[in-house]
Amino acid sequence: MRILNPADGSCIREVAEDAPEQIDDKVRRARAAQHSWARTPYADRAAIVQRFRELLLERREALATTLTREVGKPIVQSHNELRGVQDRIDFFLEKTEAELADEVVATASTGTEERITFEPLGVVANVSAWNYPFFVGTNVFVPALLTGNAVVYKPSEYATLTGIGIAELWRDAGVPDDVFSLVVGGGEAGKRLLDAPVDGVFFTGSYATGRRIAEQVAPRMLRLQLELGGKDPAYVTDDVDVAAAADAVADGAFYNTGQSCCAVERIYVHEGIWDSFLEAFLQTVSRFVLGDPLDEGTTIGPLARRELATDHLQAQVKDALQRGARVLAGGLRRPGPGFFFEPTVLVDVTHDMLVMKEESFGPIIGVMKVRSDDEALSLMTDTEYGLTAAVYSRSRARALGVLEELQVGTGYWNCCDRVSPRLPWSGRRHSGIGATLSSYGIEAFLLPKAYHLRGP
Repeated sequence: MRILNPADGSCIREVAEDAPEQIDDKVRRARAAQHSWARTPYADRAAIVQRFRELLLERREALATTLTREVGKPIVQSHNELRGVQDRIDFFLEKTEAELADEVVATASTGTEERITFEPLGVVANVSAWNYPFFVGTNVFVPALLTGNAVVYKPSEYATLTGIGIAELWRDAGVPDDVFSLVVGGGEAGKRLLDAPVDGVFFTGSYATGRRIAEQVAPRMLRLQLELGGKDPAYVTDDVDVAAAADAVADGAFYNTGQSCCAVERIYVHEGIWDSFLEAFLQTVSRFVLGDPLDEGTTIGPLARRELATDHLQAQVKDALQRGARVLAGGLRRPGPGFFFEPTVLVDVTHDMLVMKEESFGPIIGVMKVRSDDEALSLMTDTEYGLTAAVYSRSRARALGVLEELQVGTGYWNCCDRVSPRLPWSGRRHSGIGATLSSYGIEAFLLPKAYHLRGP
């Protein structure tokens, strides 16, 4: 496998992919190691996770540089991800032990005790994503390990070196051999892993891949969790601080070069502030710096995958222009080496256009004028996805009136593109099934067992 630098297309390193029989062996060894790990005292498991956290901090410079070089994430944002993941680890360390505690739900007059205990799933297959490998990985492998599961982890092929770094952190933190295993490879390696006798599958990625995974594992009745994409809308009402709203929505649309499942992908603006919002929004976008992701002044890096820049985004722009849209900023792939695409703003867009229907996953946004909250709600609902939605308004009641009608896993009032470890991260429809984070993201790795206990 050739690991490419998306900033210039050069080969960073070549890495040997795991052969099918190696993947099978890793799952077998994980199965053999899991029982002993589950019987390890919780305090010992937590100490290893705490050491993993400490090593993340100690090696953050090298880890951030590796992430930026292979994914193209601006270096400041790579550091932000490594800082932010500490809060998630702390949350799991604080809350997991309580989730493992037995529950006595009733002691009947007949002398029968009714008790619930919680057992680990067993062997968890974690097929992860490249856009936030520390965030989305931590959401799975930290609670999985804390609850006594073994993990076989396949990072995205576009974040292979980061995945190798994560595996080294776990090894050096003291996780026992085979309790955390790394699978290196692309789609075929992932398919082989999912064909193996695992007890749970946790995937982060696109709807198309998630659907194929669901079809592949459905006959085995596994615990399946899919964290998929979104076509996340933001509505800006006519009572906002226009400049503040424009800055916030632009950041939500273009942060991480737009490569986020919860990035703002559609903007609806009330006609009462249309002109002023559009002016402020374009001013904000004009300040974004497209360039070398290792430069601390860069805010827009290259796309992680060549085809996003060369095919996908260009096709969305072409389709929009053919259907009557106008480009007010960007619209082109930057010539020369690397997978760069200009920050792009489109207006006169409609829902007949790909840019308003299909996930973009890049630095491109369509902005649409609406006459009322009802029209905004109707357009925001017009999607097969259901991950997040945002409303900007001075009125909480007005914002909630829109958000409560939307089939999404997360609603934002006067913010967007935000994740908290204390809240469940989930999607509706094509945005996935199951939840990570919060207590629900711990329970996902446990199986309840009911006991009816009656003495002699």
